[in-house]
Amino acid sequence: MRRTSVLFVAVILIASLVLGACAKATEAPAPTEAPVKTEAPTEAPVVTEAPTEAPTEVDPWADVVPAKEIVWWHQHTGSKREAAIAKIVEDFNKTNPYGITVKAEYAGDYGDIFNKMLPILNTPDVPDVVVGYQNQVATYQLANAMFDMNELINHPKYGLTKEEQEDFFPGFFAQDVLSLFNNQRLGLAPNRSMEVMYYNMDWLKELGYDAPPTTPEQFKEMACKAAKTPFSGATEGEASPIGYELSIDTSRFASWTFAFGGDMFDYTANQFTLNSDAAVQAWTFIQSLFAEGCARLVTENYGDQTDFGNGTLLFSVGSSSGLPYYGDAVAADGTPFEWSVAAIPHTTPDPVQNVYGASVSIPKSTPERELAAWLFVKYYTSADVNAEWAKASGYFPVKQSVAAKFQDVFDANPAYKTAFDLLKFGKFEPPVPGYDFVRDNVIEPVMTNIVDDPTADVKALLDQANIDANAILAEQMAQVK
Repeated sequence: MRRTSVLFVAVILIASLVLGACAKATEAPAPTEAPVKTEAPTEAPVVTEAPTEAPTEVDPWADVVPAKEIVWWHQHTGSKREAAIAKIVEDFNKTNPYGITVKAEYAGDYGDIFNKMLPILNTPDVPDVVVGYQNQVATYQLANAMFDMNELINHPKYGLTKEEQEDFFPGFFAQDVLSLFNNQRLGLAPNRSMEVMYYNMDWLKELGYDAPPTTPEQFKEMACKAAKTPFSGATEGEASPIGYELSIDTSRFASWTFAFGGDMFDYTANQFTLNSDAAVQAWTFIQSLFAEGCARLVTENYGDQTDFGNGTLLFSVGSSSGLPYYGDAVAADGTPFEWSVAAIPHTTPDPVQNVYGASVSIPKSTPERELAAWLFVKYYTSADVNAEWAKASGYFPVKQSVAAKFQDVFDANPAYKTAFDLLKFGKFEPPVPGYDFVRDNVIEPVMTNIVDDPTADVKALLDQANIDANAILAEQMAQVK
């Protein structure tokens, strides 16, 4: 997940959430005498006429007029994505029948947006549409600050038809329905990405292999050979050869833990499981790569992309949304090599891939602003617009009908097709409140500690990390009453 660390932990002022009221049951009084049996009436009872019309439900949106101007906070950069966003917004502004004008604003990266949102929740200053991961939006909803899209998603005039809803990939569509908040829908997916392993096939061939690794043991063997055997196509004067570069990012922690058959969270007990047997095995394995000189840390933003393109890095693990950037890096010096992506090496029978993506959500404001925001979200996630956005951004589409029409994209970019076919093996990171704080203050520091000291006790470090993570979760959840 490309997310800059959250720089501070904000204290959220939480509005009390009324979860329900229980009335005390009373016992029925015991009759003192047997009830008197009455005789049946001699005349038929009078039948009253049924009402001619059933009572109609009041539509709370019937008289709401959508706001004329709304603001969308997003994190998208890069010429292709910025141009696509501008066109989508321009087309909506020109064609929507309500006279709504959307103003798209770059509000920083995911962490910047999260920090900007916390102090303005439940105020008129919130944007009308905001990009956010499920765990971030769950944190906002501790303050009852987000609009539940269930209010409009089935509306006869403004909602999505049954066919439109079923066109979403089921897992993507369900990801923003949060059971922790009584199955409120707090977002809608415009795109998704997945962690994949990038590999230099030409270098693998020089090392004597005809395919990328599928198991951790194969990965280690190849990575260690690469550290001792430079690639013939490497750019001179660049970094020394290495098998793997690890970026300190919680999504890497999740990806390797998933690949060893584990999870980060127990959804039955509602507790983090950062110290599971699988996590300990995964991070003992990663530690051994560093201890044996087969891996090193990424030292600058997207440095793994640069080193991969220079031919000094055999393997990289990162988001599928980076496919065009890896392609650009490989072609940068004019001597491209054969490369592609594959599943992260795993101990499980099938791959287990970390699938993620921010959704678009609607902060609570006024009915007029909320309705206008929903109408834009509906447009932005519609099939034709989703196809346009996926092709321009490099993300995966979220609509099945779009994927069926992507053969030209698959033909032009086989690596994209390879990654797309791995979506069926997807698994998600925890969509729980406070996960941003756990990522930045617990998981990423422990990753650094594990690889910095080859003698460090991985189990002990993860035991403490798990205690700290669950303490943050408890602190968050204590605010819900």
